[in-house]
Amino acid sequence: MSSTSSFSSEKGTVEPLPQLMQSLSVVLPAHNEEQVIATTVTYILETLSPWVRNFEIVVVNDGSKDRTGEILQGLAQQDKRVRVITHPVNQGYGAALVSGFEAANKDLTFFMDSDGQFDIREISLFFPFIGQYDAVLGYRIDRQDSWMRKLNAWGWKQLVHLILGVRVRDIDCAFKLYNTDFIHHNNFETRGAMINAEILYKLKRSGYSFKEIGVHHLPRRTGQATGANPKVILRAFRELFYYARKWRLEENAGIK
Repeated sequence: MSSTSSFSSEKGTVEPLPQLMQSLSVVLPAHNEEQVIATTVTYILETLSPWVRNFEIVVVNDGSKDRTGEILQGLAQQDKRVRVITHPVNQGYGAALVSGFEAANKDLTFFMDSDGQFDIREISLFFPFIGQYDAVLGYRIDRQDSWMRKLNAWGWKQLVHLILGVRVRDIDCAFKLYNTDFIHHNNFETRGAMINAEILYKLKRSGYSFKEIGVHHLPRRTGQATGANPKVILRAFRELFYYARKWRLEENAGIK
């Protein structure tokens, strides 16, 4: 590793860190984010350029009905590090992540939401742990959601722990870093909001190590969150119970 970088903000100062020598794929699921997607992608490009020698941004346009796709195509034409994958119709958050994961071709795969609720600069907090752990998982500090969403998230975490044996501080925090080998050697089957629970379950099942790091969660500036949609919640429950049974049978049969 060589050269250093740092940042300071109202949140505090991050000490200078070595430049990341591994290559990095940043996966961004996007659905109807025309108001913020250009800002998000441009900010990631500007932030990572001094820190990461070799990186790409893989944006998955999951059936957006606004100008998200048009804006992304323009960004991809301006910078070859931006790659766009398009789902003609909305397939769900998990499907968008899986498409991005399949396209990722760098050493490490990181994903975050494209709605501006995380600051990509905080990925530098992960750098010191990359060589020590197989994954680095963010958890939200001062989560900027309603009390109802926080209660739902707490209940979901307890249920996932009970059924899948997964215990982490923040299952669905969209700020996580994995070795791409792990991503590519696992067949991720869920396509909705269950996807993070599946990834963490298969990480645990395969015996990989992980480190949890707190990251700041920012208020949503535009758009509307879909995580509290009853259809999204129902799909997550269906997938949880269906795949938990399927994976248990596979484990009993010695299949991984």
